[in-house]
Amino acid sequence: MSFFSFTTKPSTDLVAEDFKAKMDSDPDALLLDVRTEGEVAEGVIENAVHLDFFAPDFREQAAKLPKDKNYYVYCRSGNRSGQAVRFMTGEGITAYNLAGGIMGWPY
Repeated sequence: MSFFSFTTKPSTDLVAEDFKAKMDSDPDALLLDVRTEGEVAEGVIENAVHLDFFAPDFREQAAKLPKDKNYYVYCRSGNRSGQAVRFMTGEGITAYNLAGGIMGWPY
């Protein structure tokens, strides 16, 4: 019996290198930025589509996303995008979270 509790990151959380490699090799990839307008104004990852996680209709809009795409989701630090990915996968959407967010994006 162990007194330690081990948790693993969900398989949808990918470090920047794995996130980029998977996205680049995925013909159905769509990059989704879930930051606020103010954060987006500070810079984006090229070709990202914006859907603000804090928008009142975020869940409604995310649930309507086409299910024939695979979504690569990021925010500033990986927290909001992780929540978005969990919601999206619950809606039957294939989605991956950029662990560490755009702050850890070296590309």
